Amino acid sequence: MIYGYVRVSTKGQARDGNSLEAQEEALRAAGAAQIYSDAFTGTKARRPGLDRLMADMQPGDTLKVTKLDRIARSATQGIELVQSLIDRGITVHVLNMGLMDNTPTGKLLRNVMLAFAEFERDMIVERTSEGKAIARQHRDFREGRPKKYGRVQLEHALGLLQDHSYKQVEEMTGISKSTLVRAKKAK
Repeated sequence: MIYGYVRVSTKGQARDGNSLEAQEEALRAAGAAQIYSDAFTGTKARRPGLDRLMADMQPGDTLKVTKLDRIARSATQGIELVQSLIDRGITVHVLNMGLMDNTPTGKLLRNVMLAFAEFERDMIVERTSEGKAIARQHRDFREGRPKKYGRVQLEHALGLLQDHSYKQVEEMTGISKSTLVRAKKAK
């Protein structure tokens, strides 16, 4: 059986051809009959789709992934995972690299590519941290998602609650009942 595995770090990820759909399309074109997927960061060792895939694969099966960093971002984790699959008699085929094998050249290539994937991830984390540190220096900085509704909008909606039900105010303003309840309690 030829299995495929696709992963994105976030459900909205769709850049650089890494969307779940783009990965699935490439794997189906490469002959994958059954594809498992996850929307988890590659640094997590336990991912539901990968766990099911690992349990379903048998000796003689083939696992196909579009890129090595889809299966693991940590070099140590990736080396262990790929080696465990090879030891179980499962062929690992990375579409942009070729077949992974136990030859010295195959191990070197796998280790170098996983090290680069881990380095890339570490650099992203470092740049994000630096950007947040710079942003925190600004007086108006607020961590997290910006408020969807302003003070004036919420006050207007709370005023409407005097003559209308939560459902009616929600329909008129688009502000959810839970947001209205929170705003009312905060007042």
